[in-house]
Order: sequence, then C-alpha cells, then structure tokens
Amino acid sequence: MRIALCNEVLQPMPFARQCEYAAALGYAGLEVAPFTLGDDALRLSARERGELRRAAADAGIAVSGLHWLLAPTPDLSVTDPDADVRARTRDRLCGLIDLCAELGGTIMVHGSPAQRRLPEGPAPEGDAARQAAIDTATDTFAVLARHAERAGVVYCIEPLAPPGANFIHRVDEAADIVRAIGSPALRTMLDCYAASRTEAESPADVLDRWLPSGLVAHIQVNDPSGRGPGQGELMLRPVLQALERHAYDGWIAVEPFDYLPDGPGCAARAIGYLSGVLEGMP
Repeated sequence: MRIALCNEVLQPMPFARQCEYAAALGYAGLEVAPFTLGDDALRLSARERGELRRAAADAGIAVSGLHWLLAPTPDLSVTDPDADVRARTRDRLCGLIDLCAELGGTIMVHGSPAQRRLPEGPAPEGDAARQAAIDTATDTFAVLARHAERAGVVYCIEPLAPPGANFIHRVDEAADIVRAIGSPALRTMLDCYAASRTEAESPADVLDRWLPSGLVAHIQVNDPSGRGPGQGELMLRPVLQALERHAYDGWIAVEPFDYLPDGPGCAARAIGYLSGVLEGMP
C-alpha cells in the first residue's frame, strides 16, 4: 500500500524540503494542496512546474495528486446559479487537473465544501433551488471528468461532514453522481474523519460495501478528533485490513487537521503508526 502525506502538514518548509523530509520518514508520496505552491498555483510557469516535479523525483517521492482545490477562492462554486461563476470555477479546476498531471499526480480530491453549498430556504422554492444547484454541480463534474480523462487523472468527489458541507455527505451520495456521469475518470473516495461523522457504518464497513463497486478510488486517513492516524480513538487496522481484502492498490493519504506535537512530528507519528499496523497484519 502506498502512503502519501498531505503536504500542508509540513508548511512552512519549502517544497523541496517537504519532499526530502517526507521521503526520509518513509512516505511514498505527497498529496499537494495548491495553495502551498504560492499565491496562485495556476500561474506557475512550465519551468517552475518542472522544478517541482524534479524536486520530488530527486527526493525519491511521488506527487500523488492534489487536494484542497478551491480553498483560496471563495468567489468560485460548482453550485452557483451564476453561469459566469460556474465557468470560472470549471476553468480553474481544469487548470488544476492539468497541473496535477504535469507534476506526475494521478488523483484529484474535490472537497471544497464552501464552494459546493446548496441554497437553504423554505420549500417549495428552496427545494427547486437546491435541485437546480445539484444539477449544475453534476454538469460541472461531467465537464471535469472529460478533462480528467484526457489528462490521465482520476477526479474524486469527496463526501464531507456537516456543518461545513451541506452537499454530498456520504459515499452513496457521491456514487449516485459518479454513476449518472459514467466516466472512468470520475470516482468517489473515503475520508475517515468525515465518514466517522456521516456514515451509519464504520469506515471499514463502508469500504467493504463500496470497494467491490470500483467507485472508490482514494482514501484519506485521520482520526475523528481531527488528529493524525493513531492519535485518537479510531483504530485503523480494520480499515487497512478492508483495503487489503479488496486488493486496493491506490493511495492512502494522511490528512490530519490538528498537528500534534507539530506538523513534522505529526507526520512522523502517523507513518510510524501506519507502518506498525501494516507490519503486524498477516
């Protein structure tokens, strides 16, 4: 199993140093948040993109993909009724798909709850507005899926927990959109933190249910407390065993939100915990 680290954990280290540190700990990849690459990752020149890819290669680590795609862009949204807003959102996300491919990444994680909110209001007007927003988001995901196909990238719709997100809370909700679009480049994923709050089953049981469908293409591991793997109540052995049972060969990304004792220390503890669990599995 290939374990990646979400690179914002290592800020403010320069990118090359992040690669070296993560590789030294034993990570196979970095899952990159575009906002960590400068004021606007899409303005990186071809030379700068090549330097980032070489920095990872020189450290012996891969760029697994991108996440936190729309974090610094509060004016964008896949559910906005304004066609211009949606067009600018599509353009940015297509540009990030291209950036992911140029960096050698294969996975895009579409979380960004603030940029996919459904309108809230009284029925029936509220119901109609919510359905229109769902339809516009589905249309946007279809465009992104076609672009991802051409780039050789898998675009994953991430279920997220309320109150931050009010749209796509569970794997089955994301899977409905994935099936409706029918692209091999569009999939969903599981984040342990979110799944622990939204799913009726444990994260391991959710994986047992959905991995056979082929619709789950990525996993992020963290604790329901927001801390790193092994720093809270969620034991990840059942999760890793579920991945093994179903011959999962994708990335496992470590994404804590509360860094204890600090970013570098949290990254070290996470890979140590996961490595120990994997070594102890039959």
